[in-house]
Amino acid sequence: MHPRVLAALAANGGLITRAQALDLGVGPGEIRAYLHRRRGEDEPRWRVLRRGIYTTTEIWNALDQHVGRPLLVARACGLAARRGWVLSHDSSCHLQRIPVLRPDVPLSHLTRPGWTNAWTEYGIKHHLARFDPDQVVDVEGTKALDLARTAVDMGREHGLRHGLVACDAVMRRGVSRQELEAALEVMVCWPGRRAAQRAVAVADPGAESVLESLARELVIEAGVGEPETQFPMRTERGIAWCDIRVGNQVIESDGEVKYTPVDRGGLSEDPRRTVFEEKLRERAVADRRFVVTRLVWEDHWGRRRAEAIARVQRDHAEAIARFGPMLPEEMAREAERIRRQYGDRRSA
Repeated sequence: MHPRVLAALAANGGLITRAQALDLGVGPGEIRAYLHRRRGEDEPRWRVLRRGIYTTTEIWNALDQHVGRPLLVARACGLAARRGWVLSHDSSCHLQRIPVLRPDVPLSHLTRPGWTNAWTEYGIKHHLARFDPDQVVDVEGTKALDLARTAVDMGREHGLRHGLVACDAVMRRGVSRQELEAALEVMVCWPGRRAAQRAVAVADPGAESVLESLARELVIEAGVGEPETQFPMRTERGIAWCDIRVGNQVIESDGEVKYTPVDRGGLSEDPRRTVFEEKLRERAVADRRFVVTRLVWEDHWGRRRAEAIARVQRDHAEAIARFGPMLPEEMAREAERIRRQYGDRRSA
């Protein structure tokens, strides 16, 4: 393939239009040849994403089916769309790198102004809904709804849990609760508004990952009290920033990536050392008169969820029996001093 065609694909995030290809000297017959499987090949060299918009089979096969492919299709739709269509919902999340929980069926999402309605065709969900022009952002040449509107739409589309993950994530990036509430204002009587409203109400920028958002939701469901995120304390091993605190109970979220070697896509240079350091840290936190509860990904789904909620409740009852129902004033003042000194965990 001509290097200028490869350069155009790279510059357009894996997409090329028929007009661009023709301008680069690729003739109509050559385009047709790219789109049809040749003898001895399993697949054609190019794939049609929308009429007159292509990607290469090599690029397509390298993308995952949950994020990469739906996003590329959505970008192709946005490139071909008229009448004010912009990327929204899951597609806007993928474009703007907002973490999402995987839906049962991955779809590309587009929205344009109109009376509230939606329909799905060929893996693309089209939404008609009002939005302000100021809510449209341009990300590398692709138009999408902004962070606040996208997060609220995720709650409406998929429910509280998906909305909470999205709202937490955009608040970490500087979106205020007031901005989320402003995005909700126009959605009077819109489908899913109540779930989105609940997600906005309990959103917290202190949740630093999807797993921490899920853990906070589980703690709220357990009914043991209002969770506080990123609680700092001084221990014999230095300052420990705990994911969640309720009373004298600390809840930590453990993702497998933390213990996976770097060369396998994880975060640990030495998994055995990481596990041992984690044990020492937990002991140091417990020595400050806390009961520590650990949650993993599997604890948030199905039968394991009910068991995890019961474990949180048992540990909380133990914390009350051993250390009382309230955080000691000394610990609260210490945490406040640490926050004043360091700001948050990321700057400590």
